[in-house]
Amino acid sequence: MGISELRHMGAHGPGARVPINPLGRALVRAGAISRSDAALAEMVRRHCDTSLDRILQAEGLATEDDLLAAHARRLSSQRWTVQDLAVAEPVDAGLDPRILLKYGVLPLTAASGATVLATGGPESLAALRPSLPKSLARARAVMAPRHAIQDRIAQEHRDLLRARAEARVAETESCRTWEGAFDRRLRITLAGLAGIALLSLAFPVMIFALFAFWACLTLVVSAGLKIAAFVAHRVAKTATPALDPRSQRPLPKVSILVPLFRETEIAHALIARLSRLTYPKCLLDVILVLEEEDDLTRQTLAGIDLPPWVRPVIVPDGKPRTKPRAMNYALDFCEGDIIGIFDAEDAPEADQITVVARRFQQVPREVACLQGILDYYNPTQNWLARCFTIEYATWFRTLMPGMARLGLAIPLGGTTLYFRRDVLEELGGWDAHNVTEDADLGFRLARHGYRTEMIKTVTEEEANCRVWPWIKQRSRWLKGYMTTYLVHMRQPRFLYAQLGPRKFWGFQAHFVSALSQFLLAPFLWSFWLVLFGLPHPLDPVLPHWVLVGLGSLFLTVEVLNVCIHMASVAGPRHRHLMAWAPTMHFYSPLGAIAAYKALYELILKPFFWDKTAHGLSVAARGRRTSDGGFDLSGIKLEPGHKGL
Repeated sequence: MGISELRHMGAHGPGARVPINPLGRALVRAGAISRSDAALAEMVRRHCDTSLDRILQAEGLATEDDLLAAHARRLSSQRWTVQDLAVAEPVDAGLDPRILLKYGVLPLTAASGATVLATGGPESLAALRPSLPKSLARARAVMAPRHAIQDRIAQEHRDLLRARAEARVAETESCRTWEGAFDRRLRITLAGLAGIALLSLAFPVMIFALFAFWACLTLVVSAGLKIAAFVAHRVAKTATPALDPRSQRPLPKVSILVPLFRETEIAHALIARLSRLTYPKCLLDVILVLEEEDDLTRQTLAGIDLPPWVRPVIVPDGKPRTKPRAMNYALDFCEGDIIGIFDAEDAPEADQITVVARRFQQVPREVACLQGILDYYNPTQNWLARCFTIEYATWFRTLMPGMARLGLAIPLGGTTLYFRRDVLEELGGWDAHNVTEDADLGFRLARHGYRTEMIKTVTEEEANCRVWPWIKQRSRWLKGYMTTYLVHMRQPRFLYAQLGPRKFWGFQAHFVSALSQFLLAPFLWSFWLVLFGLPHPLDPVLPHWVLVGLGSLFLTVEVLNVCIHMASVAGPRHRHLMAWAPTMHFYSPLGAIAAYKALYELILKPFFWDKTAHGLSVAARGRRTSDGGFDLSGIKLEPGHKGL
C-alpha cells in the first residue's frame, strides 16, 4: 500500500505523531513535501524494504533532483549534474564494474584533484563501503543521478561488460564452445546423412523398422511420463499455507527484466499493463532491456511518459544478439533481491508480484525459482490460437506441476519467472548462446541443488495465431531443447551424480521422448495405414497382429492425449475449448515441421534467434487511434484479460 492509499483511508491524521527520519525532515524544511506526507512515507517504509527516496519518488511527491539536493545539504556534500559526471576522470579502484553498477557508485577525480565517490544516495554507498579498497575509505561522497552514474560506468567498461554478458555462464555448462566447430559439425552431419542414406538403400525395411521401433518406444515413455504427471497433479494437490500477518517481514525490492526488440506495436500496451501491478511501486524496479541498434523501440519509448519505477537499459551491440545475452547485461543494473522476467506482450495478474514475494519468504532457500502459469488472452482468435491455448493449459496447469510434485527437474517457461538474485548470480545468469535459456537454466538450477516451485499466479500473453510465425517460434524452442540436452549430456556420469537417479532419468525421459516424437512423427503416422486396412512398409517383417497392436497403441496414446487436454481446460476459464481438444491431433504435425527446421539450424546456425512476432492481435496492442496512437482500452477486449 502506498502513500496515496493511506491518505485516502485517513490513516494519518494531522494530530498524530510519527517519527520522521533526517531526510524527511530536510525535505519538509525545504518545502519539498508536507510533514503529513513525510509521516505517511515513514509508515510505508516500515512495511517495505526500501529507502525513503524511492518511496517519495515512486509516489511522485519528490523528484530525483529534490532528493539529491536534500542529501547534499544534509551531508554537507556536493550535488553533481550529468555534465559534471561526464567530464570527471574515473579512478581505477580495482573493483568489478558489475559491483559498481549494482550499487550505483563510481570513484571519480573532482576538479580539485581529490577522489570522490559519486552516488545516487547514502544508503547504496554505505552498502558498498565494506568492499572498497583502503585508498577509497575516506573519499567524500558527491550526489548525482543514479542512472547517469550507471551510464558512465557502462561507458567506461563497455567492452568488459559486453564480454561478460556473452560468457557469464561457466564454459562447461554453456554451448558457446560450439562457435568455432562449424566445419566439424558439418562433416559429422554429412557423414551421418550419407550413412543413413546408404543403409536405407541397402536395408530399407530394417532401417524403417529401427526408426519405427524407437518412435514407439519413446511414445510409450512420453505417455508414461504424462500419465504420472497427470496423476501426481490430480492426487497430490496441496494448498499453499497462509502467512500469519503478524509474522510478515517487510516486502523486498523486486526487479523485473522486460527484453524488447523491435516492439513498436506493443510498447504502449506493455506500460499500461505494468501500471496495473498492485505491488508497492517504491519496491518495483522495471528495466526495459533494449538493444543498441534497435532505434525503432527506443523512439517509441521516447514518446511514452515512463513512470519513475520504469527505466530503459541499452545493451551494447554484440554477438550473439539474443534475449539471454541482453538479460545477462541488464542483471547488474537491477536493484532488487528478486529478479523477474516478463515478455513484451505479457499481462500479469495485478497481485502477482505480491504473491511471489510472500512465497519466497515462506519457502526454504533451496527453492530458488518460482514459475508462474502462462496463459493466452486471445484464445478465440482462430483455430491455431485455440490449440496453442490448450497446449499451454496442459503444460503449465497439469504437466509441469505434476512433474514438480514427482520430484523431477522442470524446464522453465521463458516468462513469469522469479529468481533469488544471489542464486542467479551464483549460477552465472543465462547462457547467452542458448536460444531456450529458460529450459537450460531450469536444469542448471537442479544440477546445483536448487528447486523450482510452480506458483498459482497467471500471466496472459499473446498466442501465436499465424502458421509460419508459430513454426519459427517452435523451431527455436526445439533447437534450444536439442542444445540443452547436448550441453548437459557432455558428462553423463557427472550429470547423474549432480541430479540423482530420479531427476536424471526424468531429464532423459522428457528431452529424448519430446525430441524423438517430433522428429520421428512420420513413422508413427504410418500406423494409420494399418488401422485403415492399407499395406504397411513393415508387412514383410512383422506379423499383422503386431502391426495392429502398434497401431492400437498409437491410437490409444492419441486418445489419452485428448483426455489430458480436455481435463486441463475443464475449468471455468477455458471450458469453451474442450470441444476443440480432439483437433489437437491436427495441430501436432506443425511441430514436426518445426523440428526439422530446428535440426537444420542446430547444424548450420545454432545461435540464430528466430524472433517471435508480437502484436498480431488487437488484444495485444490495443486499437490504433486516428492520431496514430493507441486506445489501450483495446487490451481488455479478450476474455480473461478483464480480470486485470
